[in-house]
Amino acid sequence: MPVSLPEKIEILAILSDDQEEAIRNKAVSTLGAWDAAELEQVLSNPETPGFLLDFAARHLIAERKDLAAALLGNSALSGRLREGVENSVAGADARQSASEQTLPESSDEPSGTPDSRRETLLQKISRMSVAQKINAALMGSQEERSVLVHDSNKTVSRAVLQSPKLSDQEIESIAMMKNVTEEVLRLIATNRKFIRSYAVVHNLVNNPRLPIDVGLPLVNRLNDRDLKELSRNKNVAGVLRSTAFKLFKQKEEANKA
Repeated sequence: MPVSLPEKIEILAILSDDQEEAIRNKAVSTLGAWDAAELEQVLSNPETPGFLLDFAARHLIAERKDLAAALLGNSALSGRLREGVENSVAGADARQSASEQTLPESSDEPSGTPDSRRETLLQKISRMSVAQKINAALMGSQEERSVLVHDSNKTVSRAVLQSPKLSDQEIESIAMMKNVTEEVLRLIATNRKFIRSYAVVHNLVNNPRLPIDVGLPLVNRLNDRDLKELSRNKNVAGVLRSTAFKLFKQKEEANKA
């Protein structure tokens, strides 16, 4: 049977605590080398099980500091784990700084590396002006966009969606986020390029924060199976559930004819 991305990560996390050393080591090494974008998609999703967030905070962040922004951007992350992730990242930065200070200077690189390179991503962004945030949203890294899409300034979050570097996977991930503003979801839903992707449409209509007036036209895009699932999704508005149920019944009757 096909296994979804979140389920794959959950299975590997469970196997990382397996009694068999060979299985345990294989699961850990597989997760350690897993695609960053896919891990960020799972770790930034508030619906991700708590045990998986706990596992990532305790075991992944130490070696995969690039995942910290996605984890910290998850509204479901507990305060205790959030503090642990921030401390882990700060500790890694401190170790990196100490290591760099002991290395001989190379003539191939400019001396005096700016301290900002050793700052954590969140610290760096918190010190940016609005103009700098917009520039980072447009031309920065995927990690920066994953943080800036949650920015309270609407101009900054809009700039993320206008970035020429924005990938399809990032849009799919943002479409399912419940901790972004309704405007961000509305902009995605009204962008013809973005909603060409069925995954984006599916994630949007199942997102409780999506405005109803935007979600209703998208329900027509769902296949029979997803219409049935949406009709049972108690997290979305009742009007979306009832519309999905009616469409599902209409298609079911049409298939019988």
